[in-house]
Amino acid sequence: MRNYFLRRFIHTLFTILLITTATFFMMHSIPGGPFTRERPVPEEIMRALNAKYNLDAPLTVQYFDYMKGLITFDLGPSFSRVGVSVNKLIELGLPTTARVGFLAVLLIILLGIPVGIISALKQNRPVDYFVMFMATLGVTIPSFVIATLYIYLVAGKLGWVPTFGLKTPWAYIGPIIALSGYPLSFVARLTRSSMLEVLRQDYIRTARANGLRELSVIGKHAMKNALIPVVTYLGPTIAFLMTGSFVIERIFAIPGIGRYFVESVSNRDYTVIMGVTVLYASFYVFMIYLVDVLYAIIDPRIRFDREVA
Repeated sequence: MRNYFLRRFIHTLFTILLITTATFFMMHSIPGGPFTRERPVPEEIMRALNAKYNLDAPLTVQYFDYMKGLITFDLGPSFSRVGVSVNKLIELGLPTTARVGFLAVLLIILLGIPVGIISALKQNRPVDYFVMFMATLGVTIPSFVIATLYIYLVAGKLGWVPTFGLKTPWAYIGPIIALSGYPLSFVARLTRSSMLEVLRQDYIRTARANGLRELSVIGKHAMKNALIPVVTYLGPTIAFLMTGSFVIERIFAIPGIGRYFVESVSNRDYTVIMGVTVLYASFYVFMIYLVDVLYAIIDPRIRFDREVA
């Protein structure tokens, strides 16, 4: 198992390298540059700016310079914000983004999984019908629609919470609901279907026939196996939520990392785009790696030997 996780870790680093390389060359292949504006910049100033940020060097030289900085966790300066580094922008925006994402993840885990289990245990009963109805609404309504309706009704018409920003604890409710709407509904449906499949297995019938209490059958035997597909889905989802939804942050005017990313795309700020992309990709592949680790913890029968790997 140790060799398997070592190989997966090496694959993870290689994946991040490929994503970084592809993003770098694709961005530099787009016509224009970070200092291209609607009103032409004088040629002398353009040459001076390119020389200052080493943009006049060959592309391969720029790439290796960027990779050397990336190894030392130096993401370079922002082209659109004078005197501000990409590290500083991430330092300013990531805590807010991660805080909102973490609360959304908690809501998904603490509500979605139990609701799915209850729905499976109450199959074809009113509780099950209600849960599936609400889950269907959650997976069909886009997050930006939920956010817009929330702002219009709860913040605008009723005035219960601030319309924008995160100045009070109540202001977190809207972004959390909008972010967790689809994942929460999907986790509830996935947990229900997985639990129903596990409950029909022979070993569950055997456990019940041996006189085990229903709570022990569900908690000790059924739940662990039912959670494997849920964990598989939650890994990438957590990465998405913790690194922020650019649309939701834009709608609620949240001062997170998504705001800087959207602005950097508009300004062709290469280093900010690269920094946020590398951050997201690193967290994403790390969560996939962590999912593999959790497989063995949730179900000890899973082994990653050389033949399986």
